[in-house]
Amino acid sequence: MNNTANDVQLVIITGMSGAGKTVAVQSFEDLGFYCVDNLPPTLLPKFLELMKDSGNQMNKVAVVMDMRGREFFDHLFKSLDDAAEMASVTPKVLFLDADDSVLVRRYKETRRSHPLSPTGRPLDGITQERALLEELKGRAQFLYNTSQMKPKDLREKILTEFSLNKEAAFIVNVMSFGFKHGIPIDADLVFDVRFLPNPHYIDHMRPRTGLDEDVSSYVMKWNDTQKFLEKVTDLLTFMLPHYKMEGKSQLVIAIGCTGGQHRSVALSEYIGNYYAKDYDTRITHRDIKKRKLPMS
Repeated sequence: MNNTANDVQLVIITGMSGAGKTVAVQSFEDLGFYCVDNLPPTLLPKFLELMKDSGNQMNKVAVVMDMRGREFFDHLFKSLDDAAEMASVTPKVLFLDADDSVLVRRYKETRRSHPLSPTGRPLDGITQERALLEELKGRAQFLYNTSQMKPKDLREKILTEFSLNKEAAFIVNVMSFGFKHGIPIDADLVFDVRFLPNPHYIDHMRPRTGLDEDVSSYVMKWNDTQKFLEKVTDLLTFMLPHYKMEGKSQLVIAIGCTGGQHRSVALSEYIGNYYAKDYDTRITHRDIKKRKLPMS
């Protein structure tokens, strides 16, 4: 999609219930879009005015409109026409569809009822919905049939159409932590480095952290440290492209020592910087400021 720097890029996500709108809106969030789920069409013009008033803070917006708001659905065409007439607003409709047999199977797998047939057969609701959405489907600029798609396939297709840089959003977060403060609940991979010599037991290093040169050099000088880094970077070099290929938007690698002050900090800095040339890498130190105060 080609937009100027000041344009508001507006994507209306709609289509058949069960065709993948949840995956779609999550994909737009990964691309940096401001996302709104189930916005009534009558509120779209007012919402666009608020977007424009925000300046450049909301210049990429994805809005889900589906049959949950069916009492307002007749207003959608007028709202889309009004949006198209607004200066610097580029509205596009993404319509998600799937074969009836696939939609029925998905409803049975999730044990959900169709919003248009809450007490009846899913196929009855699907038939009604398809008739109601026929005109909107004809006005869509993007039409995806997700019958043969896995979630990652849909995400990659959205990336191809809507990403400005055409490169998947994949962030490598490297985090140091201390085991005595608990393992990070959002960690995907956890490495325990408490087997390495601890600078805590050297008096002049105890109040310092792995960000200090002398502490970092101490941690790095051991053969065991070098062997660990060789093995862990070899493992991560193999794994990271596969995580990215699978459609994962970010990976949290947690490096833990006892207190999260020395060893884990130094090694997180090394590993984060090691991959910075190939990935969007962020380094954080969760527990670096949780040092116990001396007893008075």
